[in-house]
Amino acid sequence: MSASELLYSSDPGLIIGFHGCDQDVRDKIVMHQTMLRSSKNKWDWLGEGMYFWQNNYDRAMHFATNPPVNLKIPKPAVLGAVFSLGNCLDLADKKFIDLVQLSFASLKESVKSEKAKLPINHNPTGVNNAADNIIRMLDCAVIKNVHKIVADTNQPPFDTVRGIFIEGAPLYEGAGFNDKTHVQICIRNPNCIKGFFIPRRLVQWPK
Repeated sequence: MSASELLYSSDPGLIIGFHGCDQDVRDKIVMHQTMLRSSKNKWDWLGEGMYFWQNNYDRAMHFATNPPVNLKIPKPAVLGAVFSLGNCLDLADKKFIDLVQLSFASLKESVKSEKAKLPINHNPTGVNNAADNIIRMLDCAVIKNVHKIVADTNQPPFDTVRGIFIEGAPLYEGAGFNDKTHVQICIRNPNCIKGFFIPRRLVQWPK
């Protein structure tokens, strides 16, 4: 039996994710007055879609209070969401890692035939986080090419993409752990989202 015939490649349960944004945007989404928009930047780490930090409220709030220079967030807040992964391009799953590697090879050949250049991952000017390369134009192009390969071969489209990112500085000298390591989920199919909520604080129980 091949891996593609197995039924265990996506998380069957519901997942909680958090998205850093402006408070007014959060409230309108929770009240069903608007919908969270898909990000479509050429440097998005997991391609186009709606981004969430998996089970990571603090990281979402950190993003909202420390947004990129081109993004203004007057009132930092966190939007919570409950969603399923559906058909997930899970970058912790070997067969999908292999698919991404195949996508890169395909993209490289396509660019070569067009006598063009591959995009690269890099940091913004003046940002000294050489290992992170937060402007991930190459990774974005490779992920988008995965979706093209899937469409061209008449396979079911991926609803979501999930990646584990080892980011930031080592926690201590010689460490294998980094201070910004996180799991990020990109939702392409909005039907995966079951509901939005405003995160609540713990209450003392029992009193």
